[in-house]
This record gives sequence, C-alpha cells and structure tokens, in this order.
Amino acid sequence: MALVTVMGRLLAPVRLREYCRRTVAAVAPGSWLTGLRGFTSGTRPLRSDNKVTINFINRDGEKVTVKGSPGDSLLDVVINEDLDFDGFGACEGTLACSTCHLIFDEDVYKNLGPVTDEELDMLDLAYGLSDTSRLGCQVCLTKSLEGMVARVPESVADIRQSKDESG
Repeated sequence: MALVTVMGRLLAPVRLREYCRRTVAAVAPGSWLTGLRGFTSGTRPLRSDNKVTINFINRDGEKVTVKGSPGDSLLDVVINEDLDFDGFGACEGTLACSTCHLIFDEDVYKNLGPVTDEELDMLDLAYGLSDTSRLGCQVCLTKSLEGMVARVPESVADIRQSKDESG
C-alpha cells in the first residue's frame, strides 16, 4: 500500500504534464492567446466568417464598426478591439457598475434576451437611461445580431469620477 501511495505521488505530476502537453498540442498554434483579453471564458472561433459585425456610435457621434465572436459580450468586444470609450467597463464585467451602458434601437433591443434584476438595478444608476438601455457586459453576441447598432451615452455614471473630483 505504501508503495502505491509513493508511486501515485511520483506519477501525478507526470500525468499532469503529459495531459497539458497533449492539450496544448491539440490546440492550433497561437489560438490559446485569443482567450486572454476577454472577460468571458470559452473557446473563440478563429475564422472571420463566424464573426458578428457591430456598429458602435461613440460619444462624439462617430460610427465605429468592429467584429466580435458569437458568445462574446459587447464588453469583451470593446476590450478585444481596443476601443477607446472612456470609463467603459470599469468593473470588468462583474455587474457592479453601469459604465458599459449602451442604448439600442427598438428592434435590436427585442432580440437581446432577458434582462436580470441585477442588471436592472445597475441600469438605474446609468446616465441617460432609456427604454432600450442595456449593460454591454450582459449582452452576448449571436449571429441574429449581425449589423446591430449600439450607442454609447454622452456621459457615464462612474463612482470613481465623483471621488476624484471631490478630492
């Protein structure tokens, strides 16, 4: 019994290393890097034909067109595409702020999926709230959202700014 225990302890790291080698070898070179910047987990399709086009209208009224993978949140897309929306996603998608507040057209809003009570609570704190407001961290892309338009409000309600301004 003692020999089995000792051998098990010696073989466990070898098995883990072998598993990691097999897992890494099965993944296309460089594709493991694609999951490092987003907030959601899972595999990301590498082919561009699996992408969904999103049109953001920034605070200056400028249209910014990017592509995201189905399953990514809009916050993931903003981060992955390195879009410069000041203060956007301050809580990193933990549903603890309203800085990723976006406004949608009515027809797009109907296709976004259900809104949770937690999201509604955070939306109550959002600047420029509308009937078609959602938090970007809670909206996941699907192929049916191809070509959607998401407007970034003129300002953001970020508690970090109010602390900085008072001090």
